[in-house]
Amino acid sequence: MSGSKSKEDDGSSRPAVARITRSSRSTESRDSGPGQYGKQRKKQLHSALTQDLSQMSVSGQGSPTPSEGKQLGQRHDGPALGKCGGGLASVARRMKIGRCRNIVVVAGAGISTPSGIPDFRTPGTGLYANLEAFNIPYPEAIFNVDYFSNDPQPFFSLAKVLYPGSHRPNYIHFFIRMLHHKGLLLRMYTQNIDGLEKLCGIPDDKLVEGHGSFATASCHLCYTPYPSEEAKRAIMSGDIPTCTFCAATVKPDVVFFGEDLPQKYFLHTKDFPKADLLIIMGTSLQIEPFASLVNTVRATVPRLLLNRHPVGPFQRIPLRRGDHMELGDLENTVRKFAEMLGWHDDIVELMKSQEQQQCIATVGGRSGTCSEESDSETDSKCSASSCPSN
Repeated sequence: MSGSKSKEDDGSSRPAVARITRSSRSTESRDSGPGQYGKQRKKQLHSALTQDLSQMSVSGQGSPTPSEGKQLGQRHDGPALGKCGGGLASVARRMKIGRCRNIVVVAGAGISTPSGIPDFRTPGTGLYANLEAFNIPYPEAIFNVDYFSNDPQPFFSLAKVLYPGSHRPNYIHFFIRMLHHKGLLLRMYTQNIDGLEKLCGIPDDKLVEGHGSFATASCHLCYTPYPSEEAKRAIMSGDIPTCTFCAATVKPDVVFFGEDLPQKYFLHTKDFPKADLLIIMGTSLQIEPFASLVNTVRATVPRLLLNRHPVGPFQRIPLRRGDHMELGDLENTVRKFAEMLGWHDDIVELMKSQEQQQCIATVGGRSGTCSEESDSETDSKCSASSCPSN
């Protein structure tokens, strides 16, 4: 979260780098050069390159021909290449035979769009494309701590839309929860601040909310904690919550550009070297330091991108050995992945069970949501055939 979570740290438990802040620096400059094969070739594709491309594990729409002139080391921003479903099938096979037992998931706003929450960067529909009413100098300013210090109203206006409570977890969230119930989820690293990962039942110890959340609040200047419900009531009513200690503005502990990432983020120094599969989904990989995390797994570890478009290192042609991507509608892709694993019925049952519990809570007049189903109860519903072999 913001500095309120790290103000009591003496830094002793952190690695050598004392501070890491959220940055909007794009990975474009790092990825724009030639790939691992170095030099750009002047000739159009011939048989050897065509063979290389045919071995790429990329799924989606379309298939280029040699006349399209793609060259080694070039970035790929268009339709995906290769045999449809090859990447998913390859990773699913590894999971079913027990080769993937420490899975790390890196997720962005794209996993929440099926829940009705717009992402940030999609042209026309993303949050950044619809901020004219807030009269800010540039879109990212709404999450800039210096701009907030001068004028908090634009963020508070947006916060009314973003505050958790109006949206429900979708199939993608429950797929990740099922990874946990199968004993395969090492950790989920999310850039989202909507709280849907927790709401669907992913345990706190399996979740790193790298950009904070609305669950807590504090003074943006002195970091004194502030009751989160009081902050929410003030924001929703159009008031500005102020710190009782220094009278500066209070905000939810969402990490703004220029603020420290939460201490829990540093779990990545242990998690990524330990991972045996990295799943990246619903992200543009344009925000640091998240964008660089995907490059910190071991070179032999497979990486699976589930996204609408190629991003980051997946824009290179050819892909790194062991990299796979499946492009298209994310919810449909995840559903297909679950069916390959034999998990689809379990996920549907889990979603129905939670929805029924929430309905009972509403009818009973109780506030909040029902307690989550225990792991053992959910695991008992998973058929033995759908679990990885031991």
